[in-house]
Amino acid sequence: MPKRYWLFKNEPDCFSIEDLEKAPNQSTEWEGVRNYQARNMLRDDVQKGDEVFYYYSNAKPAGIVAVCTVVKSGYPDPTALDPNSQYFDPKATREDPRWYMVDVKLKQKFPDIIPLATLKATPGLEKMMVTQKGSRLSIQPVTPDEWKTIIELAKRM
Repeated sequence: MPKRYWLFKNEPDCFSIEDLEKAPNQSTEWEGVRNYQARNMLRDDVQKGDEVFYYYSNAKPAGIVAVCTVVKSGYPDPTALDPNSQYFDPKATREDPRWYMVDVKLKQKFPDIIPLATLKATPGLEKMMVTQKGSRLSIQPVTPDEWKTIIELAKRM
């Protein structure tokens, strides 16, 4: 299967790129996704070896801060089974886990954030999901051309 590209949104006050840098082996579980469309992508589409833009949402400015690599494909999210977790889902069971996650590893932290405003103003990114009004999905596919364009933006920073 060919490598795919993704954009994963996270809030920096929940888990920042600096937190990822300090994590063992600079990797982490991408847990807590509670949207069925995003869950389906994590379960069925995101594969080991895929690359991910780490995107800050609900930040000033919002934007891309790093590139990560998926190091473990989708598997059941155990936080759904933990009543002490903020991600607990009483309908989830071991037999029907409902929620999935992947593991990612930091590949490259950008020297500066690539703000959403820059993404919106860059030719070739007009159809990118994150640049669309009302696009709130936390896991989003990125086309190979969009990926190349953003990598070029990062090189000019």
